[in-house]
Amino acid sequence: MRLKGRMMTLRTALERCALITIPVFALAGYGISAPKTVTGLKSVVGVDLVGARGATPADQRKIDRTVVGLCAAAVWSKADCARHGGRQDVSS
Repeated sequence: MRLKGRMMTLRTALERCALITIPVFALAGYGISAPKTVTGLKSVVGVDLVGARGATPADQRKIDRTVVGLCAAAVWSKADCARHGGRQDVSS
């Protein structure tokens, strides 16, 4: 009888482990992958931000153009994009 109790405990432990591990591995496959090339990254982010310090209106336009790319590629959330622009009426 003792062996049966141990086997049931082991089986329960393995079932619990499987119930936790399988979804973790399945969800791990749905992570965000990096761009395949530097060109792909540049197409999303752009190169306007290079050299911008935010000190002048021209610098702010460079920052805004970079943010537009990040928002268009859904790198930032809609709330983040709205917060950058000071707008709350970002369309879906």
